[in-house]
Amino acid sequence: MGERYIAFDVETPNYANDRISAIGVTVIEGGAVAERYYTLVDPEAPFSAFNVALTGITPAMVAGKPTFPALWRQLGPLLDSGLLAAHNAPFDMSVLAKCLRHYGIFWRSTVPYLCTCQMSRRLLPGLPDHRLDTLCDCLELGLTHHHAGSDSLACGEILLHHLRSGAEPGPFIRTYDLERICTVKAPSARRRGREG
Repeated sequence: MGERYIAFDVETPNYANDRISAIGVTVIEGGAVAERYYTLVDPEAPFSAFNVALTGITPAMVAGKPTFPALWRQLGPLLDSGLLAAHNAPFDMSVLAKCLRHYGIFWRSTVPYLCTCQMSRRLLPGLPDHRLDTLCDCLELGLTHHHAGSDSLACGEILLHHLRSGAEPGPFIRTYDLERICTVKAPSARRRGREG
């Protein structure tokens, strides 16, 4: 469990899911929570009533907060410092990719990540579902749902639970294409056999 994991969660202001109104990051290192980071973000985009009700974040709350490009100088190196993890990671990865694209920020072409929702489906198959709040209830973890700081901490603690239970992260690591905004499909066993 010596690897460094960067569990992150984003909240968005509207249905387009291409801007960030809050981000939470929890660093897992040495088998424990090593660092936490949370901030509201000025998304420079309109808010929908649905997202305000879901996240509790209003336009007034983000007024004067840093924009994504201003945060990226700090956020980029932090996300670069370990293996990314998120719960329902394809959503968070897509929001990050769309935000980078909108602001013309090049980070990488692809980035490895793992999804604690996907891990939990395989490792805790008996649950009624594998939503973040369901897993937190099952594992007796605190959660203020749809608060990016709390959600990223819960993701990190779920990951720690699986690692402490003996799970190897390798089979769950996927590659996200930040330019095409999708997970790169692993080659099938048949195709790998033809290529080898």
